[in-house]
Amino acid sequence: MSEPVIERGDKLHIITRRMFPDDVRRHFVGEVTASAGVVVEIQGYSFVFSSGRNEYRRRPELRTRICSLGDAGLIVSKLPRNVDLGSLEYRIVDERLVVTDMAGFSLDINEFGPSN
Repeated sequence: MSEPVIERGDKLHIITRRMFPDDVRRHFVGEVTASAGVVVEIQGYSFVFSSGRNEYRRRPELRTRICSLGDAGLIVSKLPRNVDLGSLEYRIVDERLVVTDMAGFSLDINEFGPSN
């Protein structure tokens, strides 16, 4: 029997794919509180792109989401367990969008953009 890939306590960064250019750009970071197969319950923070400010803004309230990791509409990245979710923010670093805790962790969001 194989070990589960995602377990309680794991931290995830989830991007909801946009279907149309005007769809809201949503990201979610959180800690897995329960899992069953490909379905996870995750508690954390939503980030929504503000076109007026040209930046991702974190919603202040803690949220709980349930999602299927098999959903083709989601891009899921596993974060290190020691990342403080409350300190994550979006920054432009070397002309690339990253989510960072400003304490050593950084995840490049422009996965398919040009490399430097």
